[in-house]
Amino acid sequence: MRIFGLTLILALGLSGAVAFAAAPPANIVALTLHAHRFTPATISAPAGQRLQIVLTNEDGATEEFDSHDLEVEQLVTPHGRVQFSVGPLHAGRYAFMGEFHPETAQGEIVAGAGR
Repeated sequence: MRIFGLTLILALGLSGAVAFAAAPPANIVALTLHAHRFTPATISAPAGQRLQIVLTNEDGATEEFDSHDLEVEQLVTPHGRVQFSVGPLHAGRYAFMGEFHPETAQGEIVAGAGR
């Protein structure tokens, strides 16, 4: 019985490792905030996949990446960097803004069939 239990545990562990290793990596996008504006303002992404956003704040003030469409709120400190994931995204447009400077800090992610 012990050998069967150990074999089962090893088999489950290995199958989990294989499933984890087989998962596709997220698409990584570098997003910069400078002068209260996002660059790039429009991000193209494939539909059906997760998107990893690396946001660098070059400004001297804290900002909040905010998107009702993506259901994300993420603070980034002055001269700081944050990383977060969204998706998988269905085909469409997803607006985002800087919560503290919405008049200038605007952008969108356009998810489609390919980049």
